[in-house]
Amino acid sequence: MNTDGPLVSVATPVYNGEEYLRECIESVLAQTHHHWEYTIVNNRSTDGSLEIAEHYAKKDSRIKVITNESFVGAVENYNNCFRQISPLSKYCKVVSADDWLLPNCVEEMVRLGETHPTVAIIGCYQKSEDRVRWKGLPVEIEIISGKEVCRASLLHNLDVFGSSTSVMHRSDLVRQHQPFYPHTLAHADTSSCFEYLKSHEFGFVHRILCVERVHSEQTSARASRIGAGSIARLEILLKYGPLYLSTQEFEVRKGEVFSNYYRWLGGNVLKMRGAEFWKYHKAMLGELGYPIQWQKVIGAALCEIMAELRSPISAFRKLIEAVAEKNAV
Repeated sequence: MNTDGPLVSVATPVYNGEEYLRECIESVLAQTHHHWEYTIVNNRSTDGSLEIAEHYAKKDSRIKVITNESFVGAVENYNNCFRQISPLSKYCKVVSADDWLLPNCVEEMVRLGETHPTVAIIGCYQKSEDRVRWKGLPVEIEIISGKEVCRASLLHNLDVFGSSTSVMHRSDLVRQHQPFYPHTLAHADTSSCFEYLKSHEFGFVHRILCVERVHSEQTSARASRIGAGSIARLEILLKYGPLYLSTQEFEVRKGEVFSNYYRWLGGNVLKMRGAEFWKYHKAMLGELGYPIQWQKVIGAALCEIMAELRSPISAFRKLIEAVAEKNAV
C-alpha cells in the first residue's frame, strides 16, 4: 500500500445501485492520491450491489463492505458511512453510488486542505449533464470564513456547498459530530455546512472534480418533483438565519423568501401539481411552524394567470408542457 500523503476515508452508501456502482468504485480505484481506505455501506440491497462491492473488496484490501442489519433511510445510511471512517484518517470523502470522481479529485482537495489547515470543509465544481454546478465563489477566492460564506448563502442564495459527492471533510470534524448529518431531510448535506462552519473556514477548488449522474430514481429527482428545494431554503433560513444574520437582516430576508415561496406555489397551481406535492408542502410548513396560507397561494396563482394572459402564446405553451409533465409522472 502506498502511504504517501494523509489517509483519506472514502465512503459510499448504496441501495440497489448495481447499474452505476461499478463505475463509482472504479473512479475511487483510479485516484491519483493512493493513500485511502474505502468503505461501501450496503443498505440491504435486493439487487446485485452487494455482490459487486464484495467482488472489488476481494481484489483490493483497502476496500471493505458493511451491510446494515436492517434497512434505513437514505440520510441515515450516509450517517452510517460517516461512523465507519478510520480513526487514523485525516480527511473523509463521500461519493454517492450513482456518481463518480475524476482521477485527481482526492489529490486536489487534499492539497487545498494541507495548504490551509484551518479549512474544515472543501468543495469543488461538479458536472451534471451539460452544466457545471456550484459556481458561486469568484475564482480568486480559495478559502473563506465559514460565517462569511454562510451569510452570503442566506442573503444572496450563494450556492456553493454542493452535494455529498462534491465536498470533502476533515475527519476530526466528522468524528466530533455524530450523527454527522443533523436531520433526515434531503438537504441534510447542505444543513451540515451551516451547522459546522460557525467556527471553521470553507475551502473551494475551482475545478470540476466529480460528476453527478442524473436519472429518475435518484433521491434528488424525487425531491425536485415535489419541490423540496424551496422548503429547504425556508428551513435553513429559519434555523440558521438568527445565527448568521442580524435581527433586521433576518426579518427582511424572511419576508423575501416567504414572498418568493408563495409566488412559486402560485405558479405550481397552474402546473397542476398533484396531491403528493401539496400534501408535502402543507406538512412541511406545519412542521416549521408556519401553516400554509391558502389565500396567499390562490392570490399568487391569480397574479400568475393575469401575467400569462398578457402573453397568450407563451401561456399556451406552458399549459402544454404542464400537461405533458403531469402525464409523464
